[in-house]
Amino acid sequence: MAPAKVNLHLAVGATGPDGYHAVETILQALALHDEVVLSGGAPSFRCEPNLGLSAEDNLAWRAALAMAAEFVRPLDVAVSVEKRIPSGAGLGGASADAAAVIVGLAAHWGIDRSDVRLGVVARSLGADVPFFLEGGAALFTGRGDVLERRMRALDAPVVVVKPAEAVPTARAYEAFDRLRPVSSPGTTGLVQALDEGDTRAVARHLHNAMTASSAGLVPAIGEALELVGSAPGVLGATMAGSGSAVFGICADEQAASACAAHARAQGYWSVVTRSHPAGCEIEPF
Repeated sequence: MAPAKVNLHLAVGATGPDGYHAVETILQALALHDEVVLSGGAPSFRCEPNLGLSAEDNLAWRAALAMAAEFVRPLDVAVSVEKRIPSGAGLGGASADAAAVIVGLAAHWGIDRSDVRLGVVARSLGADVPFFLEGGAALFTGRGDVLERRMRALDAPVVVVKPAEAVPTARAYEAFDRLRPVSSPGTTGLVQALDEGDTRAVARHLHNAMTASSAGLVPAIGEALELVGSAPGVLGATMAGSGSAVFGICADEQAASACAAHARAQGYWSVVTRSHPAGCEIEPF
């Protein structure tokens, strides 16, 4: 199981010497997930539906190759990914798939999940990948790959709405750099709300510094955010990552379902899900 994620908080700082922006983000896993299957045999890769990427460009297959290199082992599995998390949404689907491969190969090879080398592989693949080894709710800094602290996971229904157009991450950050800096409210209030299990306070503290820049590239993001944020029973809404999906924390399942149905009627992709307390998990079959 490779869960999606949303950013309950995303603050973006200056670009560092490595060319990446410094970020401070609180990530929350969702029950919405991809299925990643590892099966013994000759190494191979498939993804359904086909995203138009070669295996070498797919992060899940790159994770398999990186694990084999890090642990000096022959790659002895076929990797199959069934996509349910939409791509280009800011929901971390590719990163979750990569983390699922790391977790699955570690189990297959008898490597303890606490082995620090798993984190080394995860960080080499991308900023969000280390989070999916943790899951639940967690604060990350650096490029989004340095774990600062875990916290109590949100426990609430979540509605996710995605416009048809995706947002290329690089273009979103270029647009962000052209705009005035966005001041961050900080994470103190949100962390306290999570640790106290106060869903309404969590919803009040949602923040994403990338919203204006991404909505400037894809105006439908702003329209989707208005739709979700104004829906009855939605306690708070913001954008996921650099977009184009937005999400709302809901008072109950009925409110989430009604919002999703309204979004679909307006032509958006939408799903009702829940926050999830864990990261990538192995499900025997």
